Amino acid sequence: MKILVFYLIAVNIAAILIMGIDKHRSRRNKWRISEKSIFITGVAGGGLGVIFGMVLFRHKTRHLKFTLGVPLIVILNIVTVSYLVQRFK
Repeated sequence: MKILVFYLIAVNIAAILIMGIDKHRSRRNKWRISEKSIFITGVAGGGLGVIFGMVLFRHKTRHLKFTLGVPLIVILNIVTVSYLVQRFK
């Protein structure tokens, strides 16, 4: 259980950082982090971090696939974590 908590904290911090780095790069017209990578990070358990990064950095908030897709990913994260907690109690 401790490993799962540590993993979720780490992946969500990484997701927030990815959103911040991508926003920083977008302002400077530099190489960007792909949307695919952002979604993969969300599916890997960092959905809340992606949402927090979207709000904190005001990044990708006008993209429909992010405003609809990321909340669906968070629901998927919640269902998956709930299953794992029940399975390995």
